[in-house]
Amino acid sequence: MRIDVKKCAALLKEQNNILILTHAHPDGDTLGCGFGLCRALIKMGKKARVINADEIPRKYSYLFDGMPCMDFKEDYVVAVDVATENLLGALADVYSGRIDLCIDHHGTNTEYAENLYLCETSAACELVYEVIKELGVQIDKDIANCLFTGISTDTGCFRYASVTASTFRIAAELLDCGADNGFVNRVMFETKTKTYARLERLALDNMQLYCNDKVAIMKVTQEMYKESGSNEQETEALAPLTRQVEGVEIGITIREKPDGTCKASFRTFETINAAEIAKLFGGGGHPQAAACRLDCSVDKAVELLAQKCGEFVG
Repeated sequence: MRIDVKKCAALLKEQNNILILTHAHPDGDTLGCGFGLCRALIKMGKKARVINADEIPRKYSYLFDGMPCMDFKEDYVVAVDVATENLLGALADVYSGRIDLCIDHHGTNTEYAENLYLCETSAACELVYEVIKELGVQIDKDIANCLFTGISTDTGCFRYASVTASTFRIAAELLDCGADNGFVNRVMFETKTKTYARLERLALDNMQLYCNDKVAIMKVTQEMYKESGSNEQETEALAPLTRQVEGVEIGITIREKPDGTCKASFRTFETINAAEIAKLFGGGGHPQAAACRLDCSVDKAVELLAQKCGEFVG
């Protein structure tokens, strides 16, 4: 059932022992939502914790620094920034069909939760901000940093067309609450590990253009992880690079999984809907940023995606 922010806050006020789920291969928005909401609930005197199927990249450690480690049996399960249950990764095996509330901004949300608060904002953290305000919790610096991280990362540091006037207003209010925008943006956009820098070089070296140079496809293989010393947790910043090539209308990053299957991330401009492409392969997302999983090799995925994308770019 779809609900509004008032009902969402009312449901959370009624509950204790709240478990918050974030999507697999976590990014700044899902983690910012999870830890921002968790901190707010703890301030209300509730028990809450955040879990994820994958290892959280080290650069996000400030989101949960100083948080108490709470051990309890969950009575209420909340998913944040999770459009479909399969995006939970291994957590889906445990929590599929058990999610009480979802807070999300993806138009492709499958409405799997008992209650869904959905609005297609530029970042899910904008919605969590509204929920926390409705809960009556004073946003402190730690919460503000969580929410600002989600907004900044999901908007490409406010560069994407999805950014609205409301996005800027909420970001400004978070700065008033103590968000350290200089620190957050430096960590998110201006700092690279040595292993990521080596992986980026390898990925860019093998990027190929298709469909009259309108489609750029970048492969990230297990061999490249081994050679660079990097891993999948460091690949978040690769996807936007494919869209930066002049003339490219669809950028795709294909990451090989340990089992030989792969995941594709799409980046487009306003003329092409990335979510529509991803949906053809069982995925989804936003108009300019989407993803899907493919049960095939990386090379086969390149072939399939290049062929399908040719239908979108003419």
